[in-house]
Amino acid sequence: MGINALHIKLRATGGTKTKTPGPGAQAALRALARSGMKIGRIEDVTPIPSDQTRRKGGRRGRRL
Repeated sequence: MGINALHIKLRATGGTKTKTPGPGAQAALRALARSGMKIGRIEDVTPIPSDQTRRKGGRRGRRL
């Protein structure tokens, strides 16, 4: 008995920051699959703003 299948929800920072999950999310997913877990559904639950606030960095962006 026990857990043998999973539905997975991925979440990135979202909002005004990055909307893609980092490399750790992909590595964790791969590790679960390799350990013999059946993966049913992968859902992205990253928060997406309906009216964007201003991003930090100013008008000309971050200058290096």
